[in-house]
Amino acid sequence: MLKTKLNVLTLRKEPLPTVIFHEPEAIELCTTTPLMKTRAHTGCKVTYLGKISTTGMQFLSGCTEKPVIELWKKHTLAREDVYPANALLEIRPFQVWLHHLDLKGEATVHMDTFQVARIAYCTADHNVSPNIFAWVYREINDDLSYQMDCHAVECESKLEAKKLAHAMMEAFKKTFHSMKSDGRIHRNSSSEEVSHELESDDG
Repeated sequence: MLKTKLNVLTLRKEPLPTVIFHEPEAIELCTTTPLMKTRAHTGCKVTYLGKISTTGMQFLSGCTEKPVIELWKKHTLAREDVYPANALLEIRPFQVWLHHLDLKGEATVHMDTFQVARIAYCTADHNVSPNIFAWVYREINDDLSYQMDCHAVECESKLEAKKLAHAMMEAFKKTFHSMKSDGRIHRNSSSEEVSHELESDDG
């Protein structure tokens, strides 16, 4: 916050211009954007539980329950009492960003990026905890082979987990329409086939 006194110069239209100086009270000058402002991340603060490989090609309701239980067990064994949020999950139209937070709760430069088109399934419906949101992601390896990984995060509440599921569904829709208009999805693809690629279950 910078305070300064400004001299106001006023010229009146007279034969000989009269110059009037004012010394008003201190005027507060503040910038709404700092010079070195970092990008403000929008998203949901979560605790990233990790990922685990899963099998299968058709993902139906309940398919993430087993991998989530394994991730939850590792998480509960590792934490002491209260485990603070360690990440910020930001769902965008074509990508999902997982910003990792430092000990002060601020976003670091380390970020995991997930392409929405490669997310096969997501859900906020888990028996082990209603606060968990999970998604199955097709990870492409260096040799062009792929594996299906189940990622999971713990939200602050059941409502936050549900919001993430709905946000992901909206991202699915935008990605699907974009891919269809670009010709990356064949028009003769059945709705069932597409649903396997872009499916969400928010319970």
